This record gives sequence, structure tokens and C-alpha cells, in this order.
Amino acid sequence: MAALLGIVLAPRTVHAEPQASAGVTLGVAGAGLERRFWDSTLFHAGLRGDVLFGRAGNDDLGAGPYAELLTHGFDDLQVGAGVSALAPILDSFPLILSTGIYGRWSDAHGLEPGVAAALFWGARSHNFHAPYGMSTGVQAQMRLGLGASKETAIVLAAQLDVALLGLPFVFLINAIKGPSSEAAPVRRTEPAPRPRADPGPR
Repeated sequence: MAALLGIVLAPRTVHAEPQASAGVTLGVAGAGLERRFWDSTLFHAGLRGDVLFGRAGNDDLGAGPYAELLTHGFDDLQVGAGVSALAPILDSFPLILSTGIYGRWSDAHGLEPGVAAALFWGARSHNFHAPYGMSTGVQAQMRLGLGASKETAIVLAAQLDVALLGLPFVFLINAIKGPSSEAAPVRRTEPAPRPRADPGPR
């Protein structure tokens, strides 16, 4: 009994390994110029990835850098980076708050700087077996341009993990390749026919 209690109560070593994640963001952006909000509704598409440090489980806080690449209505190109912080509100559904800077390039105004803040909520569990953790959820952003155009954008988007998006292609490739030699179906062998008994002379 004492040995069992010693095993249960013994301190366990837990390593807080960094966890990376990457996703595609698809949604709408309410954009405006001259500090006007939501003058027009544009299609939002982007790529976003981050690395969180300090987490050893789903109930731990985490923080780390993020990077993003996106466009609104395919009229501009925006590249940004900053810091993200994760708060474990629910076991596998945390809140992630991000803030950072970005550069926006458009034909009309050239290259302009800006600041952004984003809030993500969705599924993002800690992966105990690999340094990549899948994340899928919804995201809201506020983007404020600091250039001559005084551009603003409110973004509402879904974030889909790149691993999920790649599953149909993996399935298609495996279907084309066919089963491996280890998984090849075993052909059924028919039993040999039994010899008929000799009825003898009639």
C-alpha cells in the first residue's frame, strides 16, 4: 500500500515544449479609408501561424510570436507579425489574444504601416506527442492603418488548420497509390474437390 501511494504521489516531470500551429483564414472584412468604418465589405483570405511557449497541458497559459499574410478583396497584400497569448478558458477551447504590426501594400497608396489586434476562439488542444497542435475556430480582428490612407478593417473569419485542409489530398493520393504490400488483400483459395467414391460394379 505504501509503495502504491508513493507512485501516485510522486512528483512528475512535465516538459513545456513549444507548440506550433498554422491555419487558413477565410471570411469578410469591413474596410474603410480616412478612418471610416465598414464602408465596403470585402472578401478576406489569409495564412496565419504561431508558436506558443510555456504550455505543458491544456490548462496552461502560453505565449509566443505569430506571423500572417493576407489580402482583402485581392486589392492589397498585408504582411504582419506580433505576439500571441493563450488563456485556457475551456479544456480544449482556449482564447488567444494577439497584437502586432503589419505592412499593407496597394496600388493606390503604396506601402503603409499599421497595427492590429485579434481574438481567436476555438479548438486548440495541447499535443503531448508532437510539436504541432491543430487549431480550428473563429477569429475577429481590428486593423488600423497608420499611413496616408488612414485605412481601417474589421475582420470576421473562420480559421481552418492546414492539416485539416490537406486530409482530402492525402486520401486521394493514398487511393491512387492503392494498398501497400503489407495491406494487400489475401486471395481466397478454393478447397480442392473431394474425390468421388467408387460405386463398384453394377
